[in-house]
Amino acid sequence: MQLIDTHVHINFEVFQGELAEIANRWREAGVSRLVHSCVTPGEFQSIRSIADQFSEVSFAVGLHPLDTKLWTNETAQEIHDLAKLDHRIVAIGETGLDFYKADNIEIQKEALKSQLEIAYQLNKPVIIHCREAAAACREIFLEWGSKSKPIRGVMHCWGGNPEETQWFLDLGFYISFSGIVTFKGAKQVQASAAMVPLNRLLIETDCPFLAPVPKRGKRNEPSYVKYVAECLAKLREEPLETIAQQTTQNAMELFDLPVNLDVN
Repeated sequence: MQLIDTHVHINFEVFQGELAEIANRWREAGVSRLVHSCVTPGEFQSIRSIADQFSEVSFAVGLHPLDTKLWTNETAQEIHDLAKLDHRIVAIGETGLDFYKADNIEIQKEALKSQLEIAYQLNKPVIIHCREAAAACREIFLEWGSKSKPIRGVMHCWGGNPEETQWFLDLGFYISFSGIVTFKGAKQVQASAAMVPLNRLLIETDCPFLAPVPKRGKRNEPSYVKYVAECLAKLREEPLETIAQQTTQNAMELFDLPVNLDVN
């Protein structure tokens, strides 16, 4: 059984000095590939270095909505140029909107639209962070589509209700579930997970955050994505092997991941 963790942050300091051991654990758990997301373009070199060490790792470049205080007129060009530097860059992001604890809404929207344009120009999918901002994201994506500029991408670490989930399914997005779906009180996320068509479903850890049950409260890591897959299989009343096979196929298609790898 193979799994793909479609959203990790293993360049964070909490993992330093342990990556070899962590890689052994993800391999033992059947995780064949990882997509490393990017919070700011300043992370580019550290993420690229990890991809140099572990051939399973593909990555993205972008600016997180909670870091848009760093946004300048030059940021879009920087992201664009970095995204062309390495064939292992498979997406733009993570970008999106986060209204939960931010007061720079207009800058967030500007940064999101600019990164959508980069993704369109380079024919890459986007990794979307959306917190307390589903309606605003939808409005931007509908406006974008009206300009005949299709968007490919994933709503990552999805926490929306079924109505919001359907909005983004209708727009062609994949929906990715993290450890949140395993939490006892996450009823609306579980309802969303049950309704997503199998061919639009992805799994992730978003590590080091949001470790799934039974590891909740601990540092998250890629090997724990198997618990997300197991939870989805139970919620959807589908075989674990089906969830693993289809989410792997979906990730391969969305991110155009290489078929063959020479694992170090």
